[in-house]
Amino acid sequence: MKVSEQEAVESAARDLGAFLERRREQIAQRWADAPLFRAVFTVSRDEAEEACRAVVDALSEVAATGRLEDIVAPGFDRVRDQLGRMSGSRTRTGAGPAQIADEVAALRGPVAELLRAESADASAPEAAERMLALTLLMGTLRLVVMQTALSSGQELIARQRQQLLEVATPVISLWEGVVAVPLIGTLDSARSQVVMESLLESIVDRGARYAILDITGVPTVDSLVAQHLLKTVDAARLMGAECIVSGIRPAIAQTIVHLGIDLGSVLTRASLADALAHVLSRQGVEAAPRADTR
Repeated sequence: MKVSEQEAVESAARDLGAFLERRREQIAQRWADAPLFRAVFTVSRDEAEEACRAVVDALSEVAATGRLEDIVAPGFDRVRDQLGRMSGSRTRTGAGPAQIADEVAALRGPVAELLRAESADASAPEAAERMLALTLLMGTLRLVVMQTALSSGQELIARQRQQLLEVATPVISLWEGVVAVPLIGTLDSARSQVVMESLLESIVDRGARYAILDITGVPTVDSLVAQHLLKTVDAARLMGAECIVSGIRPAIAQTIVHLGIDLGSVLTRASLADALAHVLSRQGVEAAPRADTR
């Protein structure tokens, strides 16, 4: 009876799955010394071997289903998170995507040696088909790892960007019940959202009645920046705090007028010092003028 090509592929995949299950321990022991696992599990070899066993089990499950080139095969779900943590760890130590891909590709060698050792005739068609199945399966594993590594890298970049935004928009206490946000640099939508959230949290946590947005360090003010400022002022007002915008330089004032932006509902002051003096006067505190030291 003639066997079709598809049936031969499926048969080779099943044979490969059985082989992986049968040689699980030997493969895990060899993989534990591979750079991909050795560089991540630097303290305990037992942990490295356990991680290797999990990957071998996943590959065996995928091979048993015959879905050798399917990156969403159910078997990969069990190790995707682990592979993501491993590739993320390698990325943080300076390994690039190409190096990680090479380390995953290197896992094929030890498995291929064991597979050849089991074949009575390495040149037989069945042996060649099993080797081809292994190549396809390890190629898919490489794709899964790279996909997970890229996703982890994007998440890391997003977290770092969020942290930079938070560091770049500190909320400081100027006086009892008075907080200020000194803004420096370009104010875009993402940063404006961080400013608003940080300011509102500080108003609640510190019981602030007054909030000052100082834009002395903002190079330009366009309609988008003005809208962000208005939203922040309105949000602070809803939280029970009076919000003042300071640091409006003459050039920025002319730009606002030229753009026809209405800031009539916003209390403004020329400088942070002027804004603080206004707040103190509202609280009944008289700010003495600075002595002339000349």
